[in-house]
Amino acid sequence: MFQISAPRSRFGSAIYIAELIYHNSVRSVRKSHGNAMIAILMNMLQTIVFVMAFYVMFQILGLRGTALRGDFMIYIMTGIFLYMTHSKTLGAVSSSEGPASPMMQHAPMNTAIAIAAAMVSTLYIQLMSLAAVLFVYDVAFAPGVLMEIYDPVGCMGMVLLAWFSGAAIGMVILAAKPWFPTPVGIISTVYQRANMIASGKMFVANTLPPFMLKMFDWNPLFHCIDQSRGFAFLDYNPRNSSWEYALYFSIVFIMIGLMGEFYTRKHASASWGARR
Repeated sequence: MFQISAPRSRFGSAIYIAELIYHNSVRSVRKSHGNAMIAILMNMLQTIVFVMAFYVMFQILGLRGTALRGDFMIYIMTGIFLYMTHSKTLGAVSSSEGPASPMMQHAPMNTAIAIAAAMVSTLYIQLMSLAAVLFVYDVAFAPGVLMEIYDPVGCMGMVLLAWFSGAAIGMVILAAKPWFPTPVGIISTVYQRANMIASGKMFVANTLPPFMLKMFDWNPLFHCIDQSRGFAFLDYNPRNSSWEYALYFSIVFIMIGLMGEFYTRKHASASWGARR
């Protein structure tokens, strides 16, 4: 009840905030299941189902011949992994606790920590799932296939960029949701469903004619996926996409989201929970 709050140094404050983010990240991971390993296994299963569904679809439609020269499953995974990382992060950030949440009644807690925890927990689950699926595929089905990836560091950079862009768009949605809950919810749903096609995970940008390219090049995830295939395959040079666009897009949206969240937090109302 009675406590003395001693002033902290900048380093001590950074450690304290990192500890809060860590504990809230663990809480976010355990939201879907009490056992963290089960939560990761559920996400792995979802990833495997996506990969197998697209593999079967490519086989039935006869689109395998249009894929890049190299391992076909790596071609599919470069799309699925980035798509799921982007979508999961967007959903986690946009649904994180806002200023009217009961969790904000606890003194150390604030919306910045809740958002950071949602981002970190999603990245943790996605990276664990990615590593596990790639390990099983490399050991059990295609020994040595991971050694064929041209630039693994570049591929991982695109995964992180897809994660960052999903968090940036989620921040804008989170800031706007209390003011326009129904329209923003519809826009969020439409965007995530449209990304099934607009993300470009089923085709490569170099094969698209200009009139079709204009339908997809607005999407930062489209650029991330196409660039990741350029890093994964030696013979593919993505000339119709740019990772710089995805980075600048994400920085602009994260700034807009931070300003919107700051304004929303200043006008927080306990009645917002009944409007969602």
